Amino acid sequence: MRVLRHPATWIAVAVVFGVAMYLFQPWRLFTTVEVNEPLPEAVASSTGATPAAVPRAVSPAPAPEVLRSGRFVTHEHRTSGVAKVLRLADGRRVLRIEDLATSDGPDLRVWLSDQPVTDSWRTFDDGRYLELGDLKGNKGDANYPIPADADLDSLTSVSIWCKRFSVSFGAAALTAGTR
Repeated sequence: MRVLRHPATWIAVAVVFGVAMYLFQPWRLFTTVEVNEPLPEAVASSTGATPAAVPRAVSPAPAPEVLRSGRFVTHEHRTSGVAKVLRLADGRRVLRIEDLATSDGPDLRVWLSDQPVTDSWRTFDDGRYLELGDLKGNKGDANYPIPADADLDSLTSVSIWCKRFSVSFGAAALTAGTR
């Protein structure tokens, strides 16, 4: 074992170890980021000023319409929960992920994709996808705004995508109706 006595060897080992720790971030397997966002609401429109003395009747916003939904299946890491595409009363669309449970990981994103959900975690970057942003938490409920020009007829699945390693932690096929 004379090789390990040379200082350059120890420096190389330290560099490799540091790079591996940065890339893989193994401690994230044991961390949890929980998020519990409420169901999104439509933006209220103002029709003008009312005198302060006259109380204004406030009607509750209608519940969002579920356009598509699906249950997550496990890919690279055990993943469960429900994904719903909602249309709010004001016309905006939101991807809502409920009861998500997956591993924390480096560089996790939420993608809408045109790829079918199968047992393979490698396919989601093969076709078209729309990144909705960083995963807000690996446990709980979160909302992700969908751009108005997004074609939901072709983007029929959602993936929790690890951008650093190009793998899907889990995905859900989005089908019409409620679940």
